[in-house]
Formats: sequence, structure tokens, C-alpha cells
Amino acid sequence: MTIEIGQIKAIFRYPVKSMAGEQLDTASLGWHGLEGDRRFAFRRTADQGGFPWLTAGRLPELILFRPFRQDHSSDNQTPTHVRTPEGKILELRGEELRAEISRRHGADVQLMQLNQGIFDAASVSLITSATVLQIGKESCRNLDIRRFRPNLFIETYGNEPFEEDHWVGKVMVFGENAEGGAVSVTLQDERCAMINFDPETAQADPSILKSVVRLNQNNAGVYGAVVGTGNLSIGQKIYLKSL
Repeated sequence: MTIEIGQIKAIFRYPVKSMAGEQLDTASLGWHGLEGDRRFAFRRTADQGGFPWLTAGRLPELILFRPFRQDHSSDNQTPTHVRTPEGKILELRGEELRAEISRRHGADVQLMQLNQGIFDAASVSLITSATVLQIGKESCRNLDIRRFRPNLFIETYGNEPFEEDHWVGKVMVFGENAEGGAVSVTLQDERCAMINFDPETAQADPSILKSVVRLNQNNAGVYGAVVGTGNLSIGQKIYLKSL
């Protein structure tokens, strides 16, 4: 059975893991998530564990660094430079940026590029406007959606907080003719301290994560794996299909 459940309200991608994201009107959905999403990350060179990436959990100000492509005439959207929190422009692959982040972190880091993306759990993340609104009410805050770092911000007709939890095991199809592709919803998004950081200041507010714990056992939003490629766009209809 397939039912229409809502539409895409906003699209985001994050070229460098844990750095600031980009809000898009359209995006290509490929087999490894949104084109250009989390293709770069800084690796903590002294860490030999299974998750060596430097994230805002260890360096909150990382979310204030803004990757961008300096040459807009090219169709290639891969970032070439990064604007630091102080406004300085540095080359993404340059030694100066690597040294600056190493200094702030207090240990050496190395820029890595993985064409298949560097993801925590799955290649696509989604959250609904109703869920974000409920968390905001619980924490008495007007929350910026960027705290949750989703790829897709969704508005559903049901408008029920944490409605996403019921999508696990089902497939989301984007567009009336599946022109946006499809994502199999695989698991709930278990949240960490990342959502506590203000995307404009990197200041932490622990009440946000505490609210998610109280409301929904620390889960907000869902992850999914791409099962059909396509082109996503704002306002695109979303359908939920049971397997």
C-alpha cells in the first residue's frame, strides 16, 4: 500500500562532516546519499579506533566553519574553500586550514575525501517539522532546524510529533512519479550532544538533548538508505510505501 504523507520543506547537505551545511532548492539523490554530502571529513590522526572523525562533539566551533566553492561558473559543486568563524578564507585542501583546525582541536588532524560519503549510520537523514516543534515546546526554545542537521526537513499532513518512528521498515518515495528517488527507512536517529549547539554561535544548550530524551527516549528523526535515485526539490510530494 502506498499513501501520500506530506512534502519536502527544506533540503540540506553538509560537504565537510560537522562543518556548516548548505540549504538547497534542489539536489541529486544518488546511491550514496545527496550528491556532495559529507564527502570530506577531518580525521584525528592519533585515533586508531573505528570512528576517527573530528566532529562538533569534540570541537563545537567546527560547525561555524563554512565550506563553499569559490568558482561558481563550474558545474562541479565540490567545495574549494572554507570561511573560518572569524571570516578568513582558506583553501579546503590547504595546509593553513589543516593547521588551524589542529590548533583548535589540540591535536593533529588530516583532511580525508571519501566518494561514498562519511556517515554515522546511513546516507540520508530526515526529520519532520512537527517533531522539531514538539522538542522546541518541551525545551521552551524556538529551535533552528539546522541543530538537527537533516538532509530532508519534512512537513506531513498528519503533523504528529515523532511520526517518523513509524516509518522504519517502509520506503519513502519522492515525487508523483518517483522522480525524486526513494529511501528505505532503516532506523531511528539516536541523538547526541550535537543538537545542543547553536548553529550560529556554537554555544551549547543541554536542555535540547534532555528534551529529546524525555519525549522519545533520545530519538528524533530517522535514517534511510537509498533504493532509488532521482532529483529532489522543495515542495515535492512524499509517499510512504509498505514492503
